[in-house]
Amino acid sequence: MSASDAPGLHTVVIGAGVVGACTALELLKAGHRVTILEPGPPGGEQAASYGNGCWLSPMSVIPPAVPGLWKKVPGFIADPLGPLAIRWSYLPRVLPWLARYLASGWTEARVLRTARALRALLEDAPALHASLAGEAGVGALIERRGLMYIYPSRAEFETEAMAWRIRRQVGIDWIELSADELRQREPALDRRYGFAALVEEGGHCRDPGAYVAALVALAEMQGARRVTARASGFRIEAGRLRAVRTETGEIAADRAVIAAGAHSRVLAAAAGDRVPLETERGYHAMIEGAEIGPRTPMMPSDGKMSITWTNRGLRCAGQVEIAGLEAMPNWRRAEILRDHLLRSFPGLPRDLPAERVRFWMGHRPSMPDGLPCLGPASATADIVHAFGHGHVGLVAAPRSARVVAQFLAEVAPEIDTKPYDARRFH
Repeated sequence: MSASDAPGLHTVVIGAGVVGACTALELLKAGHRVTILEPGPPGGEQAASYGNGCWLSPMSVIPPAVPGLWKKVPGFIADPLGPLAIRWSYLPRVLPWLARYLASGWTEARVLRTARALRALLEDAPALHASLAGEAGVGALIERRGLMYIYPSRAEFETEAMAWRIRRQVGIDWIELSADELRQREPALDRRYGFAALVEEGGHCRDPGAYVAALVALAEMQGARRVTARASGFRIEAGRLRAVRTETGEIAADRAVIAAGAHSRVLAAAAGDRVPLETERGYHAMIEGAEIGPRTPMMPSDGKMSITWTNRGLRCAGQVEIAGLEAMPNWRRAEILRDHLLRSFPGLPRDLPAERVRFWMGHRPSMPDGLPCLGPASATADIVHAFGHGHVGLVAAPRSARVVAQFLAEVAPEIDTKPYDARRFH
């Protein structure tokens, strides 16, 4: 009997981040009985979903690794405060992942292949999020006013010609703004920026943590049960899932979804797939009660960080630090974000009291090729992977959730899922 013929299957969704929350809602719609398994509060500060860059960016199709990046690796190791840094003590452990990371973007053809796969996950994401937020009663958290990449000049924009060429190839359009047009749109922005690319299909979330909490609350209102515990493995007998093991005992289950973010690697191995999942540690700095800021969320080319208004303040998010799950945060990296934010908007006061600036660090769950793991586990099709989204977890969550529900219903997914198969690393 297929899942679609057996309403009431009990499915445990492991993880209450944005991917897990969206997945729980999709499974409830499909008639599953759902348990959400999460050790922390949904949308809490411990989760990547809480502190991300807030962008709903269908154009985030370029993987972190691009041709020629390998030349910069010595600098990544030497400069602990650069936009991408690798802690020297963690280097031996991360070398195999780093080799795959660089190889995935070795040629333009490889980057284009990744971009096509990501575009399938990200297309129409702002509209999908707007629908979910409306159902959860928090529609005001999703705004669809576009996203902007800003540069000192058109010459700097053209140094990223490959990325923009690939975006065009996968169906992304943008509007180019001259210095005068940029000043009219963003009068508070520092005058050193003289060119911008405005992607109108983009959107943003004004409070990702509150959004995730609202989605989980909606799932609970619709009948999901939430258990505060951490998953540790599975009981699989004769190729069928019988239970999800936790630190406090077993939860009997017919199906399970691994959506535990950066903590998914051990669970994936327990389900038959050894995957090279790594954490890219990201930081944000936020000014509460900021006097000025952008009218449209933006990313300066000289900072590689998003600047976005949130309900909690003006957030600047970015940085990639490869240092594992256990290392202590390097808060100097968050201070760099704050300083860049102040340089970008010179009208902000320079004597900000410490209580007005908030710093945060979290863990992006990243695969070396820039693509998530989505699809059935090797040990049993009763377990489905839904993790490893890296920089696109928020934007990719709704369609990822739909794909997971389609796998568990044993119907053909709405997009080609071969690029996301965890067995690509076997």
